[in-house]
Amino acid sequence: MSKLRVESFTLSLDGFAAGPDQTLDNPLGIGGTALHAWAFPTRTFQSKLFGKPDGETGIDEDFAARGFRNVGAWIMGRNMFGPVRGPWPDESWRGWWGDNPVYHMPVFVLTHHPRDPLVMEGGTTFHFVTDGIHAALERARAAAGGKDIRIGGGASTIRQYLEARLIDELHLAISPVLLGTGEPLLTGLNLPALGYTCTQHVTSPRATHIVLTRQ
Repeated sequence: MSKLRVESFTLSLDGFAAGPDQTLDNPLGIGGTALHAWAFPTRTFQSKLFGKPDGETGIDEDFAARGFRNVGAWIMGRNMFGPVRGPWPDESWRGWWGDNPVYHMPVFVLTHHPRDPLVMEGGTTFHFVTDGIHAALERARAAAGGKDIRIGGGASTIRQYLEARLIDELHLAISPVLLGTGEPLLTGLNLPALGYTCTQHVTSPRATHIVLTRQ
């Protein structure tokens, strides 16, 4: 069966996935951009986010690249899709990524408010799921055609899937940054009791990469 994976999800040293005061102009919150200093220079991120042919190789690139292998669908939370809260006032918001998002496959967005599917260039279609994490996973598995499903975030979405013991593998990049406050990922979760153990840890100059696997 296909796996449900989290890849390249970055945390600060004090456990925050984003800084405080997230806004349209500051989607990662105050200080949040600094978390991803390990990822932006990699060949994978330079290519997929910025359309550039060059980028760094090495440990960080190895982890960035593996996150896109054998993925057939994505799941994300409403807040990761955009800054709009509550009922959709209209359908003008089409995501952070422009007309041709980086996904190029079906993406299932968890929300409490219905919206028609959003078809974008390059094969990305955003489907808005209002009946919970299990329904989103079921639809993503069907769309993935036997490949894995990747959870893009944010922290609340990952926590829900962890608490339900549905995530098979979780790659965290621990960035040497202190945010002080923001959006925590693991606070209050008993990962060993949920069946998770550390199966890999590798350090690069910019991050410590941790892989947790559900036993």
